[in-house]
Amino acid sequence: MSPSTTPSNGTTDQGSGIPPGPGEAALAPAFSPLYQQIKSLLLNGLRLGEWKPGELIPSEIELATRFRVSQGTVRKAIDELAADNLLIRRQGRGTFVATHAEHQVQYRFLKLMPDKGDASSQGQAQRQIVDCKRLRAPADVARHLAVRTGEPVLRIQRVLHFAGKPTILEDIWLPGAPFKGLTTERLRQDQGPMYAMFEAEFGIRMVRADEKIRAVVASATDSFLLAVAVATPLLSVERTAFTYNDTPMELRRGLYVTDTHYYRNALN
Repeated sequence: MSPSTTPSNGTTDQGSGIPPGPGEAALAPAFSPLYQQIKSLLLNGLRLGEWKPGELIPSEIELATRFRVSQGTVRKAIDELAADNLLIRRQGRGTFVATHAEHQVQYRFLKLMPDKGDASSQGQAQRQIVDCKRLRAPADVARHLAVRTGEPVLRIQRVLHFAGKPTILEDIWLPGAPFKGLTTERLRQDQGPMYAMFEAEFGIRMVRADEKIRAVVASATDSFLLAVAVATPLLSVERTAFTYNDTPMELRRGLYVTDTHYYRNALN
């Protein structure tokens, strides 16, 4: 399981090399920069669960010895993973696998900001689970989750309230097999971030997401659940979230009330 191999082009900072382990050559392109190859090997360790969310990873010196590269090369790979919010450096303690339970990571995918303050200033959302059931995947959902049409999936409907006001209506689809055992009761019991529960109980960490945004108007059902008038303008956000190796693990369709909020994204 350990990704302790040298870079896939057979070279190291010291000019010696060991052939990669089975199946690992594809993790790092043959002519990619050395630090990118180390980054790929570290990502493989995260994907395989060698280091779990919240756990300390080996030191830069230990990793440099394992991969037979310089400490500077390892540091650059770790810097990129930290910039991607996959690892977190703690001064004097080391580098840890990021978790959605971390305060600075909890709001990573929440882009709806209050007109005053930021996502953290509005406090934790109050969650109302409307429904949770196992269904057969419709064709469009199957396509987003990379499963076959008709395969078991889990559908969760919930409303997020901020300061007592219903603000986001979410329709969440998950592949059935990885989330076996997730029930309405369990969702209603949990008071923390949903992604943190996915990590702790199902070993699944969402590491990136793609979104599509458009303007819509509230249907009768939407207006009832969000306590707005029918045809109220809403922001529709469709998000596909991925775990390691770009494996799609969630389709989330949200309707956002924006009379006291705005959608904010940083573009690089």
